[in-house]
Amino acid sequence: MTDATDSRHDRVTRHPTPGPRNSLQSWTTARSPLVVARNYLLVWLVRISPSLRLKNHLLRAMGVTVGTGVSWGLEATPDVFWPNLVTLEDHAIVGYDATLLCHEFLQDEYRTGEVVVGERAMIGAGAVVLPGVTVGAGAQVAANSLVTKDVPPGATVAGVPAEEMGEEADVDLVDE
Repeated sequence: MTDATDSRHDRVTRHPTPGPRNSLQSWTTARSPLVVARNYLLVWLVRISPSLRLKNHLLRAMGVTVGTGVSWGLEATPDVFWPNLVTLEDHAIVGYDATLLCHEFLQDEYRTGEVVVGERAMIGAGAVVLPGVTVGAGAQVAANSLVTKDVPPGATVAGVPAEEMGEEADVDLVDE
């Protein structure tokens, strides 16, 4: 999906916030507090609703691009500041308590970047996907992983930071 010269950092937009305060102190100049409050309410409803149809409707209302047959787990959280930068392709699964972040507030800047979860890709429970990351079609992110770089189509990643699992890890042991 990426080569050595292309990383998520190449796909995030940097927004300098000069001055003595860190960038989170100035969040109200980055996003309208009313928009964030509305998104927060919708995120809360998405997190607790058992209905996948309602979840997908609410995600779309926030600006998330939601494909056909997307499954969004309980307590999972889309980015509250820039949900419009999240794309969930057809039949993607976002597991329980996973988080898709499209922003990073740092000391002297904040960064924004798209998060794409490919067709039939799966994000495991409790995983966190950082801004600028694409999870390829059919890829799998293990539970509680931190995804800091793109996941190739069909790959399985696990860990903090998430690394691709080798073929040896995918072999089932069978009694002979």
